[in-house]
Amino acid sequence: MEKKARLYLLTGFLGAGKTTFLTNVLEDLDENKVAVIMNEFGKEGIDGTIIEKEGMELVELNRGSIFCSCLQLSFVSALVEMSDRNMEYVFVESSGLADPSNIGEFLEAVKVAKGDVYDYSGAICIVDGVNFLEQLEDIETVERQLKFCHLTIVSKVDLIDGEKLEKVKAKIKEINPKVNIIESVNGQIDYNLLEKDLLEEDWLGVEDTTNTPENRPKTLTLTYEGEVSKEKLTQFLDIIKKDSYRIKGFFRLDDGWNQVDVVNKIIDYKPTDKVQEKSELVIISKIGPQIIRPIFNTWEEIVGREMKLR
Repeated sequence: MEKKARLYLLTGFLGAGKTTFLTNVLEDLDENKVAVIMNEFGKEGIDGTIIEKEGMELVELNRGSIFCSCLQLSFVSALVEMSDRNMEYVFVESSGLADPSNIGEFLEAVKVAKGDVYDYSGAICIVDGVNFLEQLEDIETVERQLKFCHLTIVSKVDLIDGEKLEKVKAKIKEINPKVNIIESVNGQIDYNLLEKDLLEEDWLGVEDTTNTPENRPKTLTLTYEGEVSKEKLTQFLDIIKKDSYRIKGFFRLDDGWNQVDVVNKIIDYKPTDKVQEKSELVIISKIGPQIIRPIFNTWEEIVGREMKLR
């Protein structure tokens, strides 16, 4: 009998560091057959471009949460199809706004359709050490992701002091008393966690997800065919970031192509060798379609050249 693929679910709010974690895991599993099912709310997937590497299987499911009825069939189909490819590891990176509390239903649906083809090895939740306490007050999804995970990784601990780290850990334990917590510095952790049995005490049940087609956040894609100075793009992002959960993409700036990442107040640029036909930013709105007018007005005022928003 063929060995079953180990299936991991990766959760964490927008900007917590899921893609960084996944990139490092993929390097660590360089000799293994690994597949990734990546879920983003936007029409266009950005993170798939970041993690793509030779020999890796990648399926992108965009325009919603895989735990919502809007993508339910697509997610089950992707898992069923992936089971035929003799993978050793399958990682599902869910959207930062995904509520995974009904994951058990999907695993059951795959079992009915295909048999016992996966060794479900647990849900790993990445917690943003810098922004977690603030996010927890505003967004129900953050608590739901923690409640339904088997391991928590606190990211960005190099950016917070010991007192704040202890507060973060105490809050995590309040929400999920049994979960193990490990720390990540500069995106690095000890990846031998994949050798551990995260389901040793599987205390999680199944609940209905809070993700529905009605509460799906508004996601917009800004495209631009020219070059912009880093100073002007930063001015633009500084104004619209307050109304955005997350902004990310690739942009041609005066110092070359950059990967752009905006989480809360922090705007991060990383030079990249990924060249695209045009610059592209995915914007996930906190205020629904009301963000459209400020985006257009701010762009016109600062850059003053035509861009497209869809």
